[in-house]
Amino acid sequence: MDKPFETLIADSILDAIADQRLPAGTKLGEQAISDLFGCNRAHVRRALSILTGWQVVDHLPNRGAYVATPTPRDARDVFQARRAIEATICRNAVRLADAGDLADLAAHLAQEDAARGHDNRPALIRLSRGFHLLLARIGRNRVMARYLDELTMRSSLIIGLYGRGHRTLCAEDEHAGIVAAVAARDEDAALSLLDAHLRHIEAGIRFDDPPPATDGLAAALRRQA
Repeated sequence: MDKPFETLIADSILDAIADQRLPAGTKLGEQAISDLFGCNRAHVRRALSILTGWQVVDHLPNRGAYVATPTPRDARDVFQARRAIEATICRNAVRLADAGDLADLAAHLAQEDAARGHDNRPALIRLSRGFHLLLARIGRNRVMARYLDELTMRSSLIIGLYGRGHRTLCAEDEHAGIVAAVAARDEDAALSLLDAHLRHIEAGIRFDDPPPATDGLAAALRRQA
């Protein structure tokens, strides 16, 4: 069964935010989105309502919907929440990961290496988010996985807007070190490496730099990954 229009629209916008194709502050015009997806504006409004609930879209009275613009406090809160939630996720992953899970982690690291080799920053941001969601799946707590899904999306928006250079991207050995600790069932090492990893990403966020330009809503949503 095909996805409902509102789900398709919401997923497309979320992907574009994660891939840095829709920077914070981009206006999400109902008519423009309706025209792009060939649907009516009621579908668009429902999609934007979903995204507002995820806190990646702001709906401003009499002005319409915009990709959310996070503040420095938002960034601190998001990463503090991630450290708290991901500590439990990581602990569960160390205890529960089986051979298939470890193979999935190894395959994911290979994808990251390939993206890094092509210096593909948007792909690396998407894959970094995917790594943490994969750990959440391995940790087998669906409630925490759901919360982390939202937090990593908000992190992608923050990094896309305020992360500069490669400092907000994962160092080559950070994810690999976590995977090695999980495979070795070394809970203390895995937790320490994960905490350092999240703090490294947060340290690269600079709110005093201007945001990157966008090449328009239509181009962003048409360029599907």
